[in-house]
Order: sequence, then C-alpha cells, then structure tokens
Amino acid sequence: MASALRPPRVPKPKGVLPSHYYESFLEKKAPCDRDYKKFWAGLQGLTIYFYNSNRDFQHVEKLNLGAFEKLTDEIPWGSSRDPGTHFCLVLRNQEIKFKVETLECREMWKGFILTVVELRVPSNLILLPGHLYMMAEVLAKEEARRALETPSCFLKVSRLEAQLLLERYPECGNLLLRPSGDGADGASVTTRQMHNGTHVVRHYKVKREGTKYVIDVEEPFSCTSLDAVVNYFVSHTKKALVPFLFDEDYEKVLGYVEADKENGECVWVAPSAPGPGPAPSTSGPKLPPPASVPVSSQDKLPPLPPLPPLPDQEENYVTPIGDTPAVDYENQDVAPSSRPVILKPKKLPKAPAKPPKPPTGPKPEPKIVNGGFPRKLPTSSAQPLFPTPGLADVTAELQKKLEKRRALEH
Repeated sequence: MASALRPPRVPKPKGVLPSHYYESFLEKKAPCDRDYKKFWAGLQGLTIYFYNSNRDFQHVEKLNLGAFEKLTDEIPWGSSRDPGTHFCLVLRNQEIKFKVETLECREMWKGFILTVVELRVPSNLILLPGHLYMMAEVLAKEEARRALETPSCFLKVSRLEAQLLLERYPECGNLLLRPSGDGADGASVTTRQMHNGTHVVRHYKVKREGTKYVIDVEEPFSCTSLDAVVNYFVSHTKKALVPFLFDEDYEKVLGYVEADKENGECVWVAPSAPGPGPAPSTSGPKLPPPASVPVSSQDKLPPLPPLPPLPDQEENYVTPIGDTPAVDYENQDVAPSSRPVILKPKKLPKAPAKPPKPPTGPKPEPKIVNGGFPRKLPTSSAQPLFPTPGLADVTAELQKKLEKRRALEH
C-alpha cells in the first residue's frame, strides 16, 4: 500500500541576531544584587542589552544610559591594586558595577560608552588605532540615528508647562527641550537653575535651517540634530545642566485642581479617602417602595386622644406643654385643631315638674265592727302616693272633708 503523500517540510525561519556597536561577555552587579551575574551584553544606541547567551535573540534586561554621569575604575574589595578588570558606571539614580576578563575589554567598553554618550571619541584611554577607528564609525552611526529621532528630554509641552515640570520634578533634570512657541519648524530649550537662593528660568531659541539646527545665542552654533543641541548645552555648562528624564511613576493619591472662590487662585485638592467597605451605588437599581394596602373610608377611624402615661416609680418624665396660644372660638363646642374632636351628647327633654293627677274613684266605706264608730285610719300611716309637697296638702284636705261628711251622715 502506497504511503500517503506528505507536504514538504518548510525550514523554520532563523532569527536574526541583533546588531550592536560592541558586544562581549560582561558580569553585572546592581545595587540590589549580592554577587555578579554573567551576561552576554551588547551596546546599541544609548542602551545596553543583556542576554543569557550569545545565541539568544531576546534580551532579559536592559540599561538606559540617558542618565549617565561618569565612568570610574573599580578596585575589587580586599585588593590592594587594580587588576584592570572592574569598572563602575555611575548614573543619576544608581551605580552599577561591571567585571570583564581583560584590561583591553574594560577599555573597549568604556570607550564605546563614552562615544555614544558624549558623541566624541575619547582620547584618554589605552586604545589601539584600530579601536579608535571602530569608535569613529560608531560615532557616525550614532549621529545619523539621533538625527532621525528626538532625544528623551524632548516633550511636547508649552512654555508654561515646561516651567512647571522643571519646578515640580527637580530630581528628573533641569534642561527640557520643547517645540518652538512661534509655530516654526524649530525648538526651544528651557532651563532652571538655583542662583543666590532663588530659581532662575531661562529660555533659548533653536532655529531650523535646512537639515541643521542653529542655537540662537551671541555666537550662533550649528548642530546636526536635536540631540547635538542637548549635548551642546550640557558640555558648555560643565554638566551643570542635566537633560530632563521624566520618571514614569504613577501617582498614588487622587487629586484635582480647584479654583479658590475668594482669591481666584488655583489650588491642588486631594479628596479624603473613603471609609472601609463598598460605597453605596447611587446609579444602581432602586428597590421598589413597600406596597400599601388600600383602606376603605369606612375603616378609617378618627385619631384617638393619647392615653395619659402611667406613673413610674423609678423615672420621672416631664410632659412638654404646647406653646401654641389659646384660640378663642365663637362656637365653644368646637375644640382646637390640636386636640381630637369629641362630640357632646344631645340634652334630653326634662320631665314635667308635676305628674297628672290619677283618677280618683269612690272608696269603699269602712265596715262597723260591733256597732261602734268606724275606725279611723291613723294619720301617721297615711302615705302620699307621690312624694310631692303640694300633692300631700290636697290629699289631707280631702281626707278632712270626707271625715266631716261621714260624721254628719251618722
């Protein structure tokens, strides 16, 4: 059985090794390192790249030379003489120690670093003519590279913003390159220095004439690039001017600019930090209000008067007295609005003072017992039917008349 056809293998593209001005093995010791670490290092532009081996394409560390200050020879600790294999690179914010294999390698590294930083071939190093020729070629490449790019101290800010940056971040440098304020194809240089206890700010104009930049001073000086303009200011001030290298740190405190209503000045305000716990969201969905149960008009009762508080033996309460003035109402049956309305019962009709006389019929005559006179009823036992004083007098008078009539008949 014939085997299935397979597509031809395509060779993997090999990576191109990065090109450097100079490269070799280099041992590095940073301030945070306890001992030296060996890397394959290469210098390109103003950056030293570090690789784990000379076959790697991707660097593991890099070091920017924009904050360069000086190079010094380093004597190993515990040694009485310089073996010629140690040197120290002093930057603005740190010092890094290096160790190489030979004295020639140390001088080569120092020469190439000074060439790209100062844009000139050093003359105070122990170098051969071939080494000086190599550094002259690197100088030409570096000048051509810088002509196509702007230096790190070039910021697109205005005149006032440049002054504020130099004032707020003095540790980042005191020389800043910015676009020209007149809108021309030139640049401006802003510097800030201390003089007799006061800060002095100066602005210099740089004109663009063809492919060159001309510094407009008493004796105009022509430069091939903006980076050469920066080097002119640094070298002609004995390195008193330091290019502004902005440290891209992030702020930790939130702040904003607020205008003062009294004097009109702008102040920087930092709001107070919120307390622990999540803040209540005002934009979130609101909870619906609790549903109310409808009440009919018949079920609604008038408000009852508050019950008097029970006397407490332990605590004495003070009942506040209302301060509302007394209101005189024409209709006294109407109570003030602050108290509940209590309706008075209607008056019942009064009973008549004298009830109607009951009908009087003929009373039976008393019987004569044993032929004697009829027995009189004791007056003390006679009780009036109604306890009315006027009615008792009439009854007594009738009783007297009845007795006289009976006496005449007998």
